Amino acid sequence: MLTQFSRRRRTAAFLALAAALTVAAPIAEARPGGGGSFGSRGSRTYTAPSATPTAPGGGSTMQRSQTAPSPGMSNPGMQAPAQGRRFGGGFFAGLLGAGLLGALLGGGFFGGLGGLASMIGLLFQVGLVVLVVMLAVRFFRRRSEPAGAGAPYARSTLDGGPNPGGPMGGPAPAAGGSFGGARPVQTRKVEIGPADYQAFERLLGDIQDAYSREDRVTLGNLATPEMAGYFDEELRNNAAQGVVNKITDVKLLQGDLAEAWGEDRTDYATVAMRYALKDVMVDRASGRVVKTEPAPEATELWTFQRQPGRGWVLSAIQQTR
Repeated sequence: MLTQFSRRRRTAAFLALAAALTVAAPIAEARPGGGGSFGSRGSRTYTAPSATPTAPGGGSTMQRSQTAPSPGMSNPGMQAPAQGRRFGGGFFAGLLGAGLLGALLGGGFFGGLGGLASMIGLLFQVGLVVLVVMLAVRFFRRRSEPAGAGAPYARSTLDGGPNPGGPMGGPAPAAGGSFGGARPVQTRKVEIGPADYQAFERLLGDIQDAYSREDRVTLGNLATPEMAGYFDEELRNNAAQGVVNKITDVKLLQGDLAEAWGEDRTDYATVAMRYALKDVMVDRASGRVVKTEPAPEATELWTFQRQPGRGWVLSAIQQTR
Protein backbone atom coordinates (compact mmCIF):
# COMPACT_ATOMS: atom_id res chain seq x y z
CA MET A 1 0.00 0.00 0.00
CA LEU A 2 2.83 2.35 0.85
CA THR A 3 4.54 1.71 -2.46
CA GLN A 4 1.27 2.35 -4.30
CA PHE A 5 0.77 5.69 -2.52
CA SER A 6 4.37 6.73 -3.22
CA ARG A 7 3.95 5.96 -6.90
CA ARG A 8 0.73 7.94 -7.01
CA ARG A 9 2.39 10.94 -5.39
CA ARG A 10 5.33 10.73 -7.80
CA THR A 11 3.05 10.33 -10.83
CA ALA A 12 0.85 13.27 -9.76
CA ALA A 13 3.88 15.49 -9.25
CA PHE A 14 5.38 14.75 -12.65
CA LEU A 15 2.01 15.16 -14.38
CA ALA A 16 1.70 18.60 -12.82
CA LEU A 17 5.29 19.34 -13.85
CA ALA A 18 4.55 18.35 -17.45
CA ALA A 19 1.42 20.51 -17.46
CA ALA A 20 3.39 23.47 -16.14
CA LEU A 21 6.03 23.05 -18.81
CA THR A 22 3.33 22.82 -21.48
CA VAL A 23 1.84 26.13 -20.33
CA ALA A 24 5.25 27.78 -20.14
CA ALA A 25 6.30 26.68 -23.65
CA PRO A 26 5.61 29.24 -26.39
CA ILE A 27 2.86 28.46 -28.89
CA ALA A 28 4.10 28.68 -32.44
CA GLU A 29 1.92 30.76 -34.71
CA ALA A 30 2.11 30.72 -38.48
CA ARG A 31 2.56 33.57 -41.04
CA PRO A 32 5.10 36.40 -40.72
CA GLY A 33 5.04 37.86 -37.24
CA GLY A 34 3.50 34.79 -35.66
CA GLY A 35 0.41 36.68 -34.55
CA GLY A 36 2.41 39.10 -32.40
CA SER A 37 3.05 42.84 -32.29
CA PHE A 38 6.62 43.89 -32.93
CA GLY A 39 8.77 46.38 -34.77
CA SER A 40 9.18 50.16 -34.60
CA ARG A 41 6.94 53.14 -35.41
CA GLY A 42 9.26 55.99 -34.56
CA SER A 43 7.99 58.11 -31.68
CA ARG A 44 4.67 56.22 -31.79
CA THR A 45 6.19 52.80 -31.21
CA TYR A 46 4.55 52.39 -27.82
CA THR A 47 1.31 54.17 -28.74
CA ALA A 48 -1.48 51.92 -29.99
CA PRO A 49 -2.56 52.73 -33.58
CA SER A 50 -5.87 54.50 -34.08
CA ALA A 51 -9.13 52.63 -34.69
CA THR A 52 -10.34 52.30 -38.27
CA PRO A 53 -13.35 50.67 -39.97
CA THR A 54 -11.15 47.68 -40.76
CA ALA A 55 -9.81 47.52 -37.19
CA PRO A 56 -12.57 49.05 -35.01
CA GLY A 57 -10.75 48.23 -31.79
CA GLY A 58 -7.51 49.79 -32.93
CA GLY A 59 -4.16 48.11 -32.60
CA SER A 60 -2.50 46.42 -29.67
CA THR A 61 0.56 47.90 -28.00
CA MET A 62 4.01 46.81 -29.08
CA GLN A 63 5.34 43.64 -27.47
CA ARG A 64 8.83 43.68 -28.91
CA SER A 65 10.91 46.48 -30.37
CA GLN A 66 14.48 47.64 -30.71
CA THR A 67 13.30 51.20 -30.17
CA ALA A 68 13.95 52.09 -26.54
CA PRO A 69 11.26 54.16 -24.80
CA SER A 70 12.19 57.40 -23.10
CA PRO A 71 12.62 57.25 -19.29
CA GLY A 72 9.20 58.75 -18.58
CA MET A 73 7.31 56.83 -21.24
CA SER A 74 5.02 54.00 -20.17
CA ASN A 75 5.61 50.76 -21.99
CA PRO A 76 2.74 48.35 -21.30
CA GLY A 77 3.35 46.42 -24.48
CA MET A 78 6.81 45.35 -23.37
CA GLN A 79 5.84 44.67 -19.75
CA ALA A 80 2.79 42.52 -20.34
CA PRO A 81 4.52 39.64 -22.15
CA ALA A 82 7.23 39.46 -19.49
CA GLN A 83 4.63 39.14 -16.76
CA GLY A 84 2.64 36.60 -18.73
CA ARG A 85 5.68 34.42 -19.28
CA ARG A 86 7.10 34.78 -15.78
CA PHE A 87 8.56 31.43 -14.82
CA GLY A 88 7.89 31.25 -11.09
CA GLY A 89 4.17 31.88 -10.70
CA GLY A 90 2.31 29.24 -12.69
CA PHE A 91 5.13 26.71 -12.63
CA PHE A 92 5.62 26.55 -8.87
CA ALA A 93 1.88 26.81 -8.30
CA GLY A 94 1.65 23.59 -10.32
CA LEU A 95 4.24 21.96 -8.09
CA LEU A 96 2.35 23.08 -5.00
CA GLY A 97 -0.82 21.58 -6.44
CA ALA A 98 1.06 18.37 -7.12
CA GLY A 99 2.19 18.25 -3.51
CA LEU A 100 -1.34 18.75 -2.24
CA LEU A 101 -2.69 16.17 -4.67
CA GLY A 102 0.00 13.75 -3.60
CA ALA A 103 -0.92 14.33 0.01
CA LEU A 104 -4.56 13.53 -0.74
CA LEU A 105 -3.67 10.40 -2.66
CA GLY A 106 -1.16 9.35 -0.08
CA GLY A 107 -3.37 9.85 2.97
CA GLY A 108 -1.41 12.76 4.38
CA PHE A 109 1.77 14.68 3.69
CA PHE A 110 3.83 11.97 5.38
CA GLY A 111 1.76 8.84 4.89
CA GLY A 112 2.95 5.81 6.77
CA LEU A 113 6.37 4.33 7.42
CA GLY A 114 8.87 5.29 4.76
CA GLY A 115 6.79 8.27 3.64
CA LEU A 116 9.44 10.78 4.68
CA ALA A 117 12.17 9.05 2.65
CA SER A 118 9.86 8.76 -0.35
CA MET A 119 8.94 12.45 -0.16
CA ILE A 120 12.60 13.50 0.12
CA GLY A 121 13.43 11.43 -2.93
CA LEU A 122 10.51 12.94 -4.83
CA LEU A 123 11.50 16.49 -3.91
CA PHE A 124 15.08 15.79 -4.94
CA GLN A 125 14.00 14.53 -8.36
CA VAL A 126 11.60 17.42 -8.91
CA GLY A 127 14.26 19.86 -7.76
CA LEU A 128 16.67 18.59 -10.39
CA VAL A 129 14.04 18.94 -13.10
CA VAL A 130 13.18 22.47 -11.94
CA LEU A 131 16.85 23.45 -11.99
CA VAL A 132 17.31 22.17 -15.54
CA VAL A 133 14.14 23.93 -16.73
CA MET A 134 15.14 27.22 -15.09
CA LEU A 135 18.54 27.13 -16.78
CA ALA A 136 16.93 26.32 -20.14
CA VAL A 137 14.38 29.13 -19.80
CA ARG A 138 17.09 31.64 -18.91
CA PHE A 139 19.16 30.53 -21.89
CA PHE A 140 16.33 30.88 -24.41
CA ARG A 141 15.15 34.19 -22.90
CA ARG A 142 18.61 35.66 -23.34
CA ARG A 143 18.68 34.51 -26.97
CA SER A 144 15.25 36.05 -27.64
CA GLU A 145 15.99 39.45 -26.11
CA PRO A 146 16.15 42.28 -28.69
CA ALA A 147 19.52 43.78 -29.45
CA GLY A 148 19.61 46.99 -28.65
CA ALA A 149 -8.98 56.73 -39.08
CA GLY A 150 -9.55 57.24 -42.25
CA ALA A 151 -12.33 55.94 -44.50
CA PRO A 152 -11.87 52.41 -45.82
CA TYR A 153 -10.35 51.89 -49.20
CA ALA A 154 -11.37 48.98 -51.37
CA ARG A 155 -9.89 47.45 -54.48
CA SER A 156 -11.05 50.43 -56.54
CA THR A 157 -8.93 52.74 -54.39
CA LEU A 158 -5.84 50.61 -54.84
CA ASP A 159 -6.45 50.58 -58.55
CA GLY A 160 -6.38 54.38 -58.67
CA GLY A 161 -9.86 55.35 -57.44
CA PRO A 162 -10.78 57.88 -54.74
CA ASN A 163 -8.19 58.74 -52.16
CA PRO A 164 -9.92 58.90 -48.75
CA GLY A 165 -6.64 58.67 -46.88
CA GLY A 166 -4.71 61.12 -49.01
CA PRO A 167 -4.17 64.85 -48.54
CA MET A 168 -7.66 65.42 -47.11
CA GLY A 169 -8.04 62.04 -45.37
CA GLY A 170 -6.66 60.41 -42.27
CA PRO A 171 -6.10 61.89 -38.84
CA ALA A 172 -3.67 64.73 -38.31
CA PRO A 173 -0.43 63.61 -36.70
CA ALA A 174 0.29 64.46 -33.12
CA ALA A 175 2.04 67.72 -32.44
CA GLY A 176 4.96 65.88 -30.97
CA GLY A 177 6.11 64.40 -27.71
CA SER A 178 9.15 63.29 -25.80
CA PHE A 179 10.84 60.17 -27.04
CA GLY A 180 14.31 58.75 -26.58
CA GLY A 181 15.29 61.67 -24.35
CA ALA A 182 14.17 65.15 -23.41
CA ARG A 183 14.14 66.55 -26.96
CA PRO A 184 10.58 66.77 -28.34
CA VAL A 185 9.99 64.93 -31.58
CA GLN A 186 8.62 67.20 -34.26
CA THR A 187 6.14 65.46 -36.54
CA ARG A 188 4.76 66.61 -39.85
CA LYS A 189 1.89 65.68 -42.11
CA VAL A 190 2.43 63.00 -44.76
CA GLU A 191 0.07 62.71 -47.71
CA ILE A 192 -0.84 59.18 -48.81
CA GLY A 193 -2.09 58.67 -52.36
CA PRO A 194 -3.22 55.81 -54.61
CA ALA A 195 0.35 54.88 -55.53
CA ASP A 196 1.19 54.47 -51.85
CA TYR A 197 -1.81 52.19 -51.28
CA GLN A 198 -0.75 50.09 -54.25
CA ALA A 199 2.73 49.83 -52.74
CA PHE A 200 1.28 48.69 -49.40
CA GLU A 201 -0.80 45.99 -51.07
CA ARG A 202 2.16 44.84 -53.12
CA LEU A 203 4.36 44.64 -50.03
CA LEU A 204 1.72 42.58 -48.23
CA GLY A 205 1.85 39.91 -50.91
CA ASP A 206 5.59 40.08 -51.62
CA ILE A 207 6.56 39.76 -47.95
CA GLN A 208 4.25 36.80 -47.43
CA ASP A 209 5.64 35.14 -50.55
CA ALA A 210 9.28 35.72 -49.56
CA TYR A 211 8.59 34.43 -46.07
CA SER A 212 6.99 31.30 -47.50
CA ARG A 213 10.04 30.73 -49.71
CA GLU A 214 12.39 31.55 -46.81
CA ASP A 215 14.01 34.15 -49.06
CA ARG A 216 15.95 36.19 -46.53
CA VAL A 217 17.53 38.45 -49.14
CA THR A 218 14.14 39.60 -50.44
CA LEU A 219 12.82 40.03 -46.90
CA GLY A 220 15.82 42.25 -46.18
CA ASN A 221 14.93 44.42 -49.17
CA LEU A 222 11.24 44.71 -48.26
CA ALA A 223 11.56 45.33 -44.52
CA THR A 224 13.72 47.21 -42.07
CA PRO A 225 16.76 45.38 -40.65
CA GLU A 226 14.86 44.98 -37.38
CA MET A 227 11.89 43.28 -39.02
CA ALA A 228 14.13 41.17 -41.25
CA GLY A 229 15.91 40.01 -38.09
CA TYR A 230 12.62 38.95 -36.47
CA PHE A 231 11.62 37.08 -39.63
CA ASP A 232 14.98 35.33 -39.74
CA GLU A 233 14.53 34.25 -36.13
CA GLU A 234 11.12 32.77 -36.94
CA LEU A 235 12.48 30.94 -39.99
CA ARG A 236 15.32 29.49 -37.95
CA ASN A 237 12.84 28.28 -35.34
CA ASN A 238 10.78 26.63 -38.08
CA ALA A 239 13.90 24.95 -39.45
CA ALA A 240 14.79 23.66 -36.00
CA GLN A 241 11.33 22.08 -35.78
CA GLY A 242 11.66 20.57 -39.25
CA VAL A 243 8.77 22.53 -40.77
CA VAL A 244 8.21 25.18 -43.44
CA ASN A 245 5.47 27.80 -43.29
CA LYS A 246 3.76 27.84 -46.70
CA ILE A 247 1.56 30.86 -47.40
CA THR A 248 -0.39 31.16 -50.65
CA ASP A 249 -3.36 32.98 -52.21
CA VAL A 250 -2.81 36.21 -50.27
CA LYS A 251 -5.48 38.75 -51.23
CA LEU A 252 -6.25 42.10 -49.66
CA LEU A 253 -9.96 42.32 -48.85
CA GLN A 254 -10.18 45.68 -47.11
CA GLY A 255 -7.81 48.30 -45.81
CA ASP A 256 -7.73 51.82 -44.46
CA LEU A 257 -5.21 54.32 -43.23
CA ALA A 258 -4.86 54.61 -39.46
CA GLU A 259 -2.06 57.16 -39.24
CA ALA A 260 0.45 58.90 -41.49
CA TRP A 261 3.17 61.21 -40.24
CA GLY A 262 6.79 62.17 -40.66
CA GLU A 263 9.72 62.52 -38.30
CA ASP A 264 12.93 64.16 -39.46
CA ARG A 265 13.55 62.61 -42.89
CA THR A 266 11.46 59.46 -42.36
CA ASP A 267 7.82 59.03 -43.41
CA TYR A 268 5.54 56.57 -41.59
CA ALA A 269 2.15 55.10 -42.51
CA THR A 270 0.18 52.61 -40.40
CA VAL A 271 -2.46 50.75 -42.40
CA ALA A 272 -5.13 48.34 -41.16
CA MET A 273 -5.45 45.43 -43.58
CA ARG A 274 -7.85 42.52 -43.68
CA TYR A 275 -6.62 39.87 -46.06
CA ALA A 276 -7.35 36.30 -47.09
CA LEU A 277 -4.66 33.63 -47.20
CA LYS A 278 -3.95 29.92 -47.12
CA ASP A 279 -1.53 29.21 -44.30
CA VAL A 280 -0.10 25.76 -43.59
CA MET A 281 2.91 24.17 -41.94
CA VAL A 282 4.50 21.36 -43.93
CA ASP A 283 7.14 18.85 -42.96
CA ARG A 284 10.47 20.01 -44.34
CA ALA A 285 11.54 16.53 -45.45
CA SER A 286 8.35 14.97 -46.79
CA GLY A 287 6.24 18.01 -47.68
CA ARG A 288 3.34 16.57 -45.69
CA VAL A 289 0.97 19.14 -44.15
CA VAL A 290 1.33 18.96 -40.38
CA LYS A 291 -0.71 22.03 -39.39
CA THR A 292 -3.33 24.20 -41.06
CA GLU A 293 -4.36 27.58 -39.73
CA PRO A 294 -8.15 27.41 -39.39
CA ALA A 295 -8.79 31.12 -39.98
CA PRO A 296 -8.98 31.94 -43.71
CA GLU A 297 -8.51 35.65 -42.98
CA ALA A 298 -6.30 37.85 -40.86
CA THR A 299 -6.59 41.49 -39.79
CA GLU A 300 -3.43 43.30 -38.79
CA LEU A 301 -1.96 46.79 -38.73
CA TRP A 302 1.21 47.11 -40.77
CA THR A 303 3.44 50.15 -40.45
CA PHE A 304 5.59 51.16 -43.41
CA GLN A 305 8.40 53.69 -43.50
CA ARG A 306 10.39 55.34 -46.28
CA GLN A 307 13.47 57.48 -46.60
CA PRO A 308 13.94 60.24 -49.20
CA GLY A 309 14.43 58.75 -52.64
CA ARG A 310 13.52 55.24 -51.49
CA GLY A 311 10.39 53.14 -51.48
CA TRP A 312 8.25 51.96 -48.60
CA VAL A 313 9.47 49.09 -46.41
CA LEU A 314 7.76 47.27 -43.56
CA SER A 315 8.77 48.50 -40.09
CA ALA A 316 6.13 46.97 -37.75
CA ILE A 317 3.25 44.51 -37.50
CA GLN A 318 0.60 44.85 -34.80
CA GLN A 319 -2.44 42.77 -34.00
CA THR A 320 -5.92 44.22 -33.58
CA ARG A 321 -7.64 44.50 -30.22
